Order: sequence, then C-alpha cells, then structure tokens
Amino acid sequence: MSLHPRAGLPAQQQDLTNIPTLVAAYYTNKPNVDVREQQVAFGTSGHRGCSFDSAFNEDHILAISQAIAEYRQQQGYQGPLFLGKDTHALSEPAFASAIEVLVANGVHVVVQKGLGYTPTPVISHAILAHNRSGDKPLADGIVITPSHNPPRDGGFKYNPPNGGPADGGVTKMIQDRANEILAQGLTAVKRMDFQSALAQAEHYDYVMPYVADLENVIDMKAIANAGVKIGVDTLGGSGVAFWPVIAKHYGLDITVVNDRVDPTFSFMTLDKDGKIRMDCSSPYAMASLIELKDKFDIAVANDPDYDRHGIVAPSVGLMNPNHYLAVAIQYLFGHRPDWPTEAKIGKTLVSSSMIDRVAEKLDKPLCEVPVGFKWFVDGLFNSEFGFGGEESAGASFLRRDGGVWSTDKDGIILALLAAEIIAVTKQDPGVHYQALAAEFGAPLYQRIDAPASPEQKAVLNELNPDMVEASTLADDKITAKLTRAPGNDAAIGGLKVVTEKGWFAARPSGTENIYKIYAESFVDEQHLSQIQSEAQQIVAAAFAKAGL
Repeated sequence: MSLHPRAGLPAQQQDLTNIPTLVAAYYTNKPNVDVREQQVAFGTSGHRGCSFDSAFNEDHILAISQAIAEYRQQQGYQGPLFLGKDTHALSEPAFASAIEVLVANGVHVVVQKGLGYTPTPVISHAILAHNRSGDKPLADGIVITPSHNPPRDGGFKYNPPNGGPADGGVTKMIQDRANEILAQGLTAVKRMDFQSALAQAEHYDYVMPYVADLENVIDMKAIANAGVKIGVDTLGGSGVAFWPVIAKHYGLDITVVNDRVDPTFSFMTLDKDGKIRMDCSSPYAMASLIELKDKFDIAVANDPDYDRHGIVAPSVGLMNPNHYLAVAIQYLFGHRPDWPTEAKIGKTLVSSSMIDRVAEKLDKPLCEVPVGFKWFVDGLFNSEFGFGGEESAGASFLRRDGGVWSTDKDGIILALLAAEIIAVTKQDPGVHYQALAAEFGAPLYQRIDAPASPEQKAVLNELNPDMVEASTLADDKITAKLTRAPGNDAAIGGLKVVTEKGWFAARPSGTENIYKIYAESFVDEQHLSQIQSEAQQIVAAAFAKAGL
C-alpha cells in the first residue's frame, strides 16, 4: 500500500465522520441477513462494523446481547456482567441497546458510575477479582469497542469468566444464535426501556479498584522514587479518567498532554492510508506524541479501549511493538523473582524472532501460538505464562507475586512498565533494545498485503506443508514449513516458512480480498525484499497447485 500524501499530518474537516448521521444510521439502517457482510461475525476481537454499511446497527446489538444472555444462562453464570464501553461514537447507542436487553433478561449488569468509559483490561481485571474468591456466582463481561479502528466503526466483544477474549467455540455459538435471532425478526429478544434498565443496573466505580491494585503488578514505588517524567496522550480513549488518579495515588510525575474526548477524533494525525485510526503503534498516528519525545523520560499512548500500548523513548522515538515486547520480556524475567520458575514466554507466530533469541538467552520456554490474544488466556489465568504478547502492540503479564493480573491485553501496565524499566535500570527501553540488537543482530520486520480472491483465501487458510514445494527461501535452507503453531498445535489459518536468517507468514484477511505477508530478515533490506518476493511466489504456486 502506498503512503498517503498527508500521512502523519493533522486531520482536516473533510477527514471527519459525521457523527449525527452515523448514530442515526445505527437506528435506521437494517441489516439484510442474506448478505454475509451484514451478518453478525465474531473475528479475533468480537463483532465489528459500521452502521453506514449495515454491519453494526441496533438489530445486531439487540441480537448479540440476547444471544449472550441465553449463553450465560445455559452455562449457569449467575454473577454480575461487567459492561464497559470506549469513546467511539457507536459505543454509546450500543451501550444503551445492550443494557435494555441484558437487564430485561435478568442479568445483573455493572456499569461505570457516572456512565464514564471503561478500558478493556479493567473489565478483565474486574471479572478476575470477582471470581477469585471462588464462592460467588461467576461473573463475565462485555466491552463495547472496535479497538483502534476508525471513528466510523463500532465493536462488541465478550469476555467469559476467565476474563479474557472468548475462544472460537464460544464466539461461534453466540454468533450463530445472534444471526438466527436476526433471521427470525428479533422475536426472541427480551427488551425494556433504557431508563428503567439503567435504574436496575449497578453503578460502580471501576477506577480505584484497578488503580489501587497496580502496585501489585508494577513497581510503582520505584517509579515514584526515581521521579520518572511520564508524558501521556490518551488518544481520546477510555482510560482518560485513569491517568490523573494513577498520578495522585502513587505520587507520579505524569503530564497528560491530551485529554480530549471527541468522537470524531479530530485531534489525530492521519495514519499511513490517510484514515483517522487510533493506532498507538503507528508512527503516523502517533506523530504528535513523537514530537514530544525529548520533553519526557518516557511518553506513552494507548488505543481507545486501552488494550494496546505505544512507547516513545528519547533514544529511539516510537518503538516498534516487536522491539518493546523483546525488551519487556528480558526485563520482566530478570526482575520478577517470585514468578514460577517454568513460566513460559508466549508470542504469536508473526511476532519477531528476536523474542526467540531473548527466550533462549533467558533459558525460558517459548510458546508460539496463532494470531489472537485468546491463545494466551488459559496460560495467563493459570500462571503458566509469565508473559503473553502479540506483534500488534498487545500484551499482558503476571502480578509481581506470580498470580494472574489480567487475561486480556493491558496497555496501561505495558506503559507503566516502560517507566519502571527506566527507574530500575536508569536506561530507557530503546537503549535496552539497541543492546539486544548489538548482541543478536538488528532484524528488519514488515507486513505487506497482496490481492487474493475468496477462493484463494480459502486455499491459504487450509494449506498443508506438503503443498509448499520450495526448499529454500532467499537462498537459505528452509528449516520449517508451518501450518500449525509449534506452541499448541493449533491451525494458524495460513502458512509460516522459516530459515535461520529470516521467515515469512502468510494469512488471509477476514474482511478484505487480500492476504497479509509478515516477514523478517536478520540480514538487510535486500534480504527482506527477497523474502517478501519469494513468499508471494510460494503462495502463488500453492494457489496454482489448487487450480486457482
């Protein structure tokens, strides 16, 4: 994809979504259940779509909420349902629709006092805190968010009692039942008026229980004692109310450089494709904060639901997510003496091989899983994983005593960890990565997209290693051809080819007629380009073998 001419520049009026018409479309556009793009579809992070496209509308949320109410009744979950929302415009009407249905179904719904916003990791933390005693009815949760997607999008995701993203089996049950409810004209939906439902919901302050517990996952005293100067851009997200409380409670030197909440996100700089996208790992979306890198010891940002992290270090600017994950892993496993000795390092198979080298140096077991944070949930819940992270800047890790903190991605603790690293080591995370690169080599990592028809995407999704005839990649011997993840033998929905000097992974997009090629080289730019070129040739040969 070519770079948009205004990438990294401030958004202009013509870039903004018309919020009144977007919200009106939520109520007036009705989905056609015979059109696949207008059905309920749970991907790796719940159901997402836009009301303009009839892909995220009132009927969708009513049906999904009813399906979740029925599912939790079938499972015997009788505890509270913790309901959170982010700052996207469609999160507000979806929040109202969900409460109307859930309360009408007898669900004990817990919302933020004052109807404020609640980050994804805070919902996970609340679920686990409630269920930790073991003698209460089990709680679960819903987060209404499309993550870092543009302002026009909405999203809705379910977290069961383990606190993390629901696995594929659960989401398929909810998705299929929701589509059945849609096809039947919503006759199965139980619903009451919003004000009555809101009056019956529990209004609870999620902020302080989470903030007060942070000292049990991050060395907050070290940060305070070292006087680490932290700059925070909330990116208009759901954690906007948390940072001042964190600063006051722990005596931290935190400056919030932007606390605007605006559903158009008009304060953003445009992403690489010219869209407004609150991607805290993108140098284009993060241009405003990068400009402030020399004013703070560390500057941080999170996406709208706060499950991702962006780290701006004075030494290097915005850190590549893979680079920061490697540094975080090296630091944590060297500074958490109470973690289980055999705690694993979890990574997605499209994350950097630098993590493999760090794990080997630490002599810690590495578990490589398919894309999606759901694969880390059980391991974090049972303290089998000390750390679970993915290349898209999402991660979580254990409490300092080795217990579970959150089983969903937590951008807040990853941001605070950067400050702890500075406080304890006197060097910012960028300097630590430079040391890793000096020791292991400086890998080059890139994701590109290539066109693929629906039939070709289906072939890629069902590849087996025997369909790959190549024996070398970029003149290096292929050491592995993977269609199942080494860490858990789960299907990766694509292909990964590995050599000693680099690798590529190819996966079909779930929403567009493209496939994604992730590639990494430990040699140079030319080697990376050769890997990418040959990756497309290998995939094209597999398509040809399938007659496409």
